[in-house]
Formats: sequence, structure tokens, C-alpha cells
Amino acid sequence: MAGNEIKSELQVYGYRWIVLLAFGLINVVLQIHWLAFAPIAQAAQSFYGVSALQIDLFSIVYLAIFIIFCFPSIYIIDHYGLRTSIGIAAVLVGVCGLTKGLFADNYTIVVISQIGLAISQPLVINAGTTVAVRWFPITERATATGVAILTQFVGMILAMVLTPQLIDTGKAGVYDISGMLMIYGIISVIAAVIVLAFFRDKPPTSPSIEEEDRYTILEGIRHMLKNRDMRILLIIFFMALGLFNAVTTCIDQICKIKGLNFDQTGLIGGMMLISGVLGAGIFPVISDKIRKRKAVFAILVALSIPGLIGLTVVSSYSLMLIFAFIFGFFFLGSSPIAFQYSAEINAPVPESASQGLMTLVGQMSGILFVIGMNSVGMMPGMYAFIGLSVLCLILALLLKESKLIQTG
Repeated sequence: MAGNEIKSELQVYGYRWIVLLAFGLINVVLQIHWLAFAPIAQAAQSFYGVSALQIDLFSIVYLAIFIIFCFPSIYIIDHYGLRTSIGIAAVLVGVCGLTKGLFADNYTIVVISQIGLAISQPLVINAGTTVAVRWFPITERATATGVAILTQFVGMILAMVLTPQLIDTGKAGVYDISGMLMIYGIISVIAAVIVLAFFRDKPPTSPSIEEEDRYTILEGIRHMLKNRDMRILLIIFFMALGLFNAVTTCIDQICKIKGLNFDQTGLIGGMMLISGVLGAGIFPVISDKIRKRKAVFAILVALSIPGLIGLTVVSSYSLMLIFAFIFGFFFLGSSPIAFQYSAEINAPVPESASQGLMTLVGQMSGILFVIGMNSVGMMPGMYAFIGLSVLCLILALLLKESKLIQTG
């Protein structure tokens, strides 16, 4: 009876969607800056007069800085609140995004600006599940997490599809990327202003009844590492997120081997991410409705493998588009479910800590995989990723279902 009275007093605020959209906006801009050079790597090499690995550095910086600032960002989110975390990130995005545009022809300044943007990334990415928990009831949290991750895909899509269209051909056929970076810089400033104006830390009252004492960061890490299912999930993310980061970073080099130009490269990368948006919008809702996390996650991992195989073995542009859709739809569609599953099985660990630790291992492997692909070759790396994806499926089948989604 008392439990029913508590539930009747709970209030879910409509403003939660404004907060989620503001959070998503800054996420979109961050991902644009992460992959802006990925589909035009060859043109960027010519523009700056540097090596392929130096262009990949724009993506690697994001991964490396995340490793360094992952736990400091979790501390800021947990101790100073979401508004402080997202506010700092918004300021960095606005300032550093603009300096990339203003000094677009200076490789060194663009790299320094990219480092500033990379520092803001963990402050945003590690806050996704915290936004869901602070503002949304348990029956909407995978959906909210899915929307948050969906916005990452939207930013990646814009980077992949729009960037090749925004660079201009200068004298002697040399591509000028200054205008493209200036456009992205202006967008960064506008996004920062909107986020600072509309984002809020938490509603006046909690949308959920599960109020428990929270672990500190160190206590939470110890708790997670003792959790069998979390250890399995971390191994999965080390392989899965790492291979995704490597494929998106090296997509231009992969497609070049198959004889495709950078316009086609951008559309293939865009197709993979567009389908990921669809998957992230559909599958978390299904997971919430049927109250299943592990089962849905494992099925999606299995269905993504044919897509990765196709991307590896075919060279036809039209077939590459088809397999990019399949891979993105199922592979990326599974990620918000995995993040929410992690938050549930590790409660009462702060959600920023569970999401941050999962992302951290994927960023670490992403650096290793990018360097590895540049060392051993793109196609040997892709075949290795097929093997890793099969191993991910085997491990996913060993997970146990979340008790919280079944009883919450």
C-alpha cells in the first residue's frame, strides 16, 4: 500500500525532453568534429601536406584524451552535477570549434583545438545514462539512453555525408577545407549558447523510487570489477567499440582499397550511421516494452556479423551500401541497450561511472586497432574484426538478464 502511495506521488516532467535534446545537440557537434576528416583523409593530407597517420591523429586524439580525462569527468559529473559538466563542455565546444574554423589552414592550431574538443567529450558521453536516470522513469531509460546515443550517430552521419560536400576545389584541383571548418565552427558556437540556456541538472523531484546510497567513484569501480557480468561486458566493449572506432576512423583508407572515391566513402559511412540511428531509435523501445536487455543485445550482436563480413569481402559500391546498413542497424542499435544494462546491473554505482568505464575500454582499443590497421593493413584488420565480433556474440550469450528491468 505504501509503495503504491509513493508511486502515485512521483512526477515525470515534460521538460525532460528539452534537457535530452539539449544534451543531444552538444553530442551531435562533438561527433561532427571527431570524424570531420575521416571521409576526406586523402584531401586533408594534400591540404596540410602531412601523412595519413597525421590525419588519423584528429580521431586518435579523441580516443586518447578520453582515456586521460575519463575518471576526472566522472568525478565532475558525480560531485558537481550535470549542469556543470555539460556547461564546461559547451564552452569548450564553442571556443575550440570556432578556433578550428578561424585557423583552418594551420595544422598545429587545428590539432590543439581538436584536443580542447576532445577534453569536452568525456564530460558529455559519460553523462548520458545519468541524464536518463535523473530525468526519466525506469520504463523510459533505455529509450532515453538510446536517444542520447542516437545523437552521437547523427553527428557522425553529418561528418561523413556533409564534409565531402562542403570542401571546395581550389587552384590546381587542391581541395580547400577552410570553409567547411568555419561552418562547423559557427554551428559549434550556436549549439553552445543553446545548451547553456536550456540544459538543467535535475527535476524538482525524482521520477523514480529507487533511492539508494551511492558509491564513490573508487568504490563503484571496485564493485563493477567484482561483477561477473560487468567484466564480460567490458571485454565485449573492448572489442566491439574498438573495432567500430577503428572502422569509422579508417573508412577512407578502406574504401580507397576497393576503388571508391571520397564522395562514395562518405555515403557508405553515412549509411552505416543512418541505419544506426534507426536501430538506436527502435531497439531500446522494444527492450523497454518487453523488459529484456541481455536477450535483445545478444540477438543484435549476432545479426550485425553478416554486415561486417559483407563490408570486408565485397567491393561493389551498391553492395557496400547494403552491408553498411545491415552492420550499422544491428551493431549500433545494440549499444544503448548495453549501456542501460550496465547501469542496471551495477546499481547503485553512479551511472556516469559504468558508462565511462565501458567507453574507456573501447577508446583504448580503438587507438590500438587504428594503429594496428595502419601497421598490418586495412583488410587484414577487417578480417580480424570479424573474428572479434564472433567472440563478442559468444560472450554476450554468457550474460545474465538484468533483474532491475524485470522488477522495476
